[in-house]
Amino acid sequence: MTAALRNYAIVTAAYWGFTLTDGALRMLVLLHFFRLGYSPLTLSLLFLLYEAAGIIANLIGGWLAVRFGIARMLASGLATQIIGFLFMSALQPEWSALLSVAWVMVAQGICGIAKDVTKTASKSAIKLTSDQAPSAGAERRLFRWVAWFTGSKNAMKGLGFFLGGVLLELLGFRLALWVMAAALALILAGVMLSLPPLMGKAQASRNAREFLAKSRGVNLLAAARVLLFGARDVWFVVGLPVFLYASGWTFAMVGGFLAAWTIGYGIVQAAAPALVRRENGDGRAGIAAARLWSLLLTLVPAAMAVWLVAGEMGTGEPNGETIVIGGLLLFGVAFAINSSVHSYLILAYAGSEKAAEDVGFYYAANAAGRLAGTLLSGVLFGVGGIVACLVGSAAMVAGCWLLTLALPVPVGSPKARPDV
Repeated sequence: MTAALRNYAIVTAAYWGFTLTDGALRMLVLLHFFRLGYSPLTLSLLFLLYEAAGIIANLIGGWLAVRFGIARMLASGLATQIIGFLFMSALQPEWSALLSVAWVMVAQGICGIAKDVTKTASKSAIKLTSDQAPSAGAERRLFRWVAWFTGSKNAMKGLGFFLGGVLLELLGFRLALWVMAAALALILAGVMLSLPPLMGKAQASRNAREFLAKSRGVNLLAAARVLLFGARDVWFVVGLPVFLYASGWTFAMVGGFLAAWTIGYGIVQAAAPALVRRENGDGRAGIAAARLWSLLLTLVPAAMAVWLVAGEMGTGEPNGETIVIGGLLLFGVAFAINSSVHSYLILAYAGSEKAAEDVGFYYAANAAGRLAGTLLSGVLFGVGGIVACLVGSAAMVAGCWLLTLALPVPVGSPKARPDV
């Protein structure tokens, strides 16, 4: 095994362990506080700081990864998650509801910082290790590595949802957090002992102007990412679970379905290189795929909204559950391929010297999209139910598609060089 492949395997395994506990944490918090009688609105507030913290964490994390090395930032992310778990475990049952919510929000904010610092460091490591590997088929290899990393991560997140429910049932809230903190401590020790501490260290940007001076490709892709992930969360976070629950599903059925969907979504992401048309092994194929799959994705929520409205205006009520579930499966396939292609393109656009800064900037946009989608999901569902959420989703993906039409060919691809 080459050093590059070894480092890729170590980073991927570490991020698997992190993501498994991160998914379990979300289900632990959701189920524990739902069982205590907290309202859906209050439950959504528990996660807002988690999403908001990711914007700052990605921006700063990318700069720090260049300044101090990717391996050190990966270790910092794991350590921060352990602190968040221990902080949350100090929650006392006799506290007031207001103090409990505030405490959990702060703990979630710590974990949100940990997640995005770890993700930025991990994906930057993929760019670095891919560049260090033999050059034959470099672009295709980068796509495969990113797709496998991203897809397997989301499959682990789905398993984490299930793990969180099991740990809560068997161990209770506090002991489950302690067990997950101990597991992360073992992973942290493995990372510190196995990865070069100065891996990815370079000359970081010296000021904000230099840091924000991104290439046209990075800027356009970041804007598209805001709309892409906003389009998912605008109906996935609040609208979908509430709709299913109102349709007679139990909370366990809703959680299990979302876990299964996330695992399936991860499998499709990992398989994306086999589903995307090959074109000379360079970045042009990624751009073409981004345009095609974002256009296809736009049609899914738009068609679902039209079908639901047409049924309501007709003589009989449509089977809303069938439409929404079937549409969600189609949405998951198209969204997974879009996400995987975007994850590849950002690494293709990122410069080798400061890849972590470009990746951090891009995933700050990712976090901004999740935050916007989370807020809009509650607002639109309150205004017009699941149909309003779907219309909002279609509009956001349409904007994402328009931005992909302006994407340039990554530097280094044949068409990016004159007279080639």
